[in-house]
Amino acid sequence: MASIRLGDEAPNFTAQSSEGEIIFHDWLGNSWGVLFSHPADYTPVCTTELGTVAKYKKEFEKRNVKVVALSVDGLQSHRGWISDINETQNTTVNFPIIADEDRKVAVLYDMIHPNADEKATVRSVFVIDPDKKVKLMITYPASTGRNFDELLRVIDSLQLTAYHKVATPANWNNGEDCVIVPSVANEDIPSLFPKGHIEIKPYLRMTPQPNLN
Repeated sequence: MASIRLGDEAPNFTAQSSEGEIIFHDWLGNSWGVLFSHPADYTPVCTTELGTVAKYKKEFEKRNVKVVALSVDGLQSHRGWISDINETQNTTVNFPIIADEDRKVAVLYDMIHPNADEKATVRSVFVIDPDKKVKLMITYPASTGRNFDELLRVIDSLQLTAYHKVATPANWNNGEDCVIVPSVANEDIPSLFPKGHIEIKPYLRMTPQPNLN
């Protein structure tokens, strides 16, 4: 199948997970979602990643985000590995891990890259909005663990820019000034951005983050 692109509807699927059957779109409901794959159970980098996600659960919940992991290993393997994650990472895995032994979901989301590994999934990340549209895709090699602080930062930007006519500049963090999008006319700025703005160039107009008091 064709690769998924930004703005596409996230493919729906039914799969078994460590927390029972998941019908993906129903499971997401009105939440944002993060679907991320890892190459295999009982691997060192993945163990640290899933432990980190468990520790960040409250941060995801604050942003109305549900998180689900996936690998091509089975449920029994997942359950045994979860015990290791809890022990070694001093946490409790509190989100589902999909068992994708037949690789249906991995193929649906183009998570297997044959030039990297013919069987295991790469470290794919998909952020999906409540309309089930794909808003972000990041792909890491198996050797590089993900930065979940960066993922939270990106989600903050996606949620801000979904509801306000702004974009976020390089290295932006929640609470910092934003860029007014070029489609906003100068005469409309005062009503849209009552906190004021600074025009650095006609195409580069900065304003305080609009969704903060």
